[in-house]
Amino acid sequence: MFPLDPRTIGKLAETIADLGGPYERRGSELADLLANAGWADPPEYDGSPRIPWLREQLEDRRYNRAETERLLCRVCDPIEYDGGAAVAEQFRSAVNEKLAPEDLVVTYVSGRPVIGQLTKDGNRPTFTEPADFRDRLERLFADPVTVDMLVRRLDETRICESGGAYTMAVIGIGSLVEGLLLQLLLERDEELRDKGFPDPRGKGGRKDARRVTLKELIDIAHGKDWIQLDAAKFVDTVRDFRNFVHPRKELSEQPRFDRDSVMLCWGPMHALLNDLEENLAPL
Repeated sequence: MFPLDPRTIGKLAETIADLGGPYERRGSELADLLANAGWADPPEYDGSPRIPWLREQLEDRRYNRAETERLLCRVCDPIEYDGGAAVAEQFRSAVNEKLAPEDLVVTYVSGRPVIGQLTKDGNRPTFTEPADFRDRLERLFADPVTVDMLVRRLDETRICESGGAYTMAVIGIGSLVEGLLLQLLLERDEELRDKGFPDPRGKGGRKDARRVTLKELIDIAHGKDWIQLDAAKFVDTVRDFRNFVHPRKELSEQPRFDRDSVMLCWGPMHALLNDLEENLAPL
């Protein structure tokens, strides 16, 4: 649960610094880790003992759930290590051991680490809407109208979820993910905004944003190194959410969505936001 208990924070600081271990981090490397996790105004290492220093940084931002989550995800991210997934998995196992009393777990969605809440039986992770959503959008978007629109969509999705309209909540999450990515590309890329999106059929053609597909959005963002998501898995997952807007899909699959189903569907949104916040300069 958030905010994390101070004892949990202390144990996590020890795990991350790994003093005397095979992946011990120097003070400057701890500071780099916080910066690479997309922290706003990341601190510089002051030369003091590393574990107390890192614990202090975590305690200072204890109530900033988004930054705490991004740090824990970065610690478990294969991109962070020369040894890749094998080393990241060792850290994920150690971090999850410390998070277990909080009923939290680091897992992977579309190939990217995200924080989930364990179900009551402790067997699988579920996800809730992103914390501090408006604040996080305001660091990504300059246009307040876009921020208001995306927040409104999240609010409406929450209303559906709390009212038991689980199918509409699932559709809302898929639409929210697609809308966020489309608007971010339009705002941050002048060529896309003025000339349209590349036509994947080649010949140098362009097409209007109204006709761009989710796969094309993902491919463009991936090509810009904005995201490291497993694009194919991510596209399939989000498209599946969104396409339940068609009754024939619901009739053919009869998914029987419930609250747990909706909580699972928030995972791709967390993965997308974490990647964007790590790789785009805040406004």
